[in-house]
Amino acid sequence: MARLWMAAMALAALAGLAGLIALADRLATRFYLAEAHDRAASTLRLTVSALDGHLARFQVLPALLADDARLRATLSPPADPDRIAATNRWLEETTGTAQSSDIYVMRADGLTVAASNHARPDSFVGQNFAFRPYFTQAMAGGRGEFYALGTTSGVRGYYYSAPVRGTDGRIAGVVAVKVGLDDIEAGWRDRGYHILVTDPQGVVFLSSEPAWLYSGLLPLTPDRLAASRAVRRYADRPLGELAVDRRQEQGEALIALTGAEGAQEYLELTQTMPQAGWTVHVLQDTAYLRGQARLAVAAFVLLLGVALSVGLILWQRRARLAERIALQTAAQAELEARVAARTADLARVNAQLEREIAGHRATESALRRTQRDLVQAGKLAALGQMSAALSHEINQPLAAARNYADSAMILIDRGDTARARENVGQILSLIDRMATIARHLRHVARKPDQPLQDLSLPAVLDEALTIVRPRLDQAQARLTIDLPAGLPAVRGGAVRLSQVLVNVLTNAADAVQDLPRRDISVTARIEGDHVVLSVADTGPGVPAAIAERIFDPFFTTKRVGAGLGLGLSISYNILKDFGGDLRLATAPGGGAEFQLWLRPSAPAAMAAQ
Repeated sequence: MARLWMAAMALAALAGLAGLIALADRLATRFYLAEAHDRAASTLRLTVSALDGHLARFQVLPALLADDARLRATLSPPADPDRIAATNRWLEETTGTAQSSDIYVMRADGLTVAASNHARPDSFVGQNFAFRPYFTQAMAGGRGEFYALGTTSGVRGYYYSAPVRGTDGRIAGVVAVKVGLDDIEAGWRDRGYHILVTDPQGVVFLSSEPAWLYSGLLPLTPDRLAASRAVRRYADRPLGELAVDRRQEQGEALIALTGAEGAQEYLELTQTMPQAGWTVHVLQDTAYLRGQARLAVAAFVLLLGVALSVGLILWQRRARLAERIALQTAAQAELEARVAARTADLARVNAQLEREIAGHRATESALRRTQRDLVQAGKLAALGQMSAALSHEINQPLAAARNYADSAMILIDRGDTARARENVGQILSLIDRMATIARHLRHVARKPDQPLQDLSLPAVLDEALTIVRPRLDQAQARLTIDLPAGLPAVRGGAVRLSQVLVNVLTNAADAVQDLPRRDISVTARIEGDHVVLSVADTGPGVPAAIAERIFDPFFTTKRVGAGLGLGLSISYNILKDFGGDLRLATAPGGGAEFQLWLRPSAPAAMAAQ
């Protein structure tokens, strides 16, 4: 019976443990799926906004062109070759100015009489597009919109159209503007997500994964195929159908796509664009998320095993202690029976032993409480250091992004959209940089696994100056850069090395601010088997008493609230990861000089210089 009872208890414990592990797996999976959902939702919003913004630039262009007297004259009979040639040149110039793909003019019967691509082999001149919906919509007196694969050029595009009315008020023809989408699609690649756009029939026509293009996410029923063929949306290109399996898990939409490499599961978020009739999909690979969930469950199981082991050890210790007490009591009883004269002495000894045992128990209890408090304090310290480091490293690119955003607003108000787009591109680059910094700080407790690469010091310095330039201007610092020609490339990570330069240059700007002389110099030299990049300032320098602590975490000489004291500590560890070093010296003028010792990419070539 005792064995059966023990077996039943063991089975019950195993069942409870399995249920606890299953619950932990569900909770971890739900957490990582929800976290990935938030990131993918942000990407989806940015993608839809970018598409809307790109198309909106050209929405009113056909109507503006339709009011031009040159188009009316081109469509007025009789056809004048000189007038048509002049219109072709004008449309070509307008296409370059508007940065559209093509602009062309069609008669009322759909025949193209003038086009911006008149001189190219794939010219639209002489082609009839009466079958396109944007043509029929414009001929009905409205504005047309349509997405399709060009039947002549084979290039995807979004088409806007407007009617061109003659002097008598009747519709004499249609002007159409084709907007290219390849550049937007190219910008989606290498972002960690799969982004695709489907038409009303569920056919993929924009995708960061080229193998999915012109394939259906929905079943290609005869009705859907007929709808696409009626308007020749994809010309004569055959359409495929993806093997799709959708399901719900933990309240999230999951989709499995089967390709040449087998089935792959993704977290799917979608948003419709009603005006264009599109649906934008953002897919996040769940393999990494499930791996993270399994890692969390493994950590939980490990901690549970440690807790059970500690409990078993404590139980054994209590059992041995109870056995020892029982033996002492039996010995005392036997001693009292044999030697009555020593009963009083034995009683005093027994009382003393009991007090010692109680003291041991109290000491053990206090030690266990202290151990738990130390473990919790260590966790909170690690969490605080990680949060502080993340805040410190993201503040600098965030400030630079804010300055670019302010400049972009001013350029937009001035109508300088080209330069405004450049600023927006810089903002996107800084956002990617912040994401990379966040990934780096998540792995701060272990050696980074990103491979080192060959880097050009001038290029990395230019990237760092893009972020730190506003801080230098604020401090009114004069920056001098002297990099010798033929400087060899160095080994490292582009983002992390730029991060080190931003930290060092920002510290230099802080050091010279409000001083009569505000000079900062950046020089480079080859010393032994290293390339040494020095950043020197004319500030007060670093006192010798604290020079040895300057690279310690949370140590700072700035006023309260002006810094976290993490920049130099992070920079020191980054250069150690590169096989280099970060050293402090005294500049010739008495200020501080930070030296970045970097390994060259080709030591033999450097030695030959």
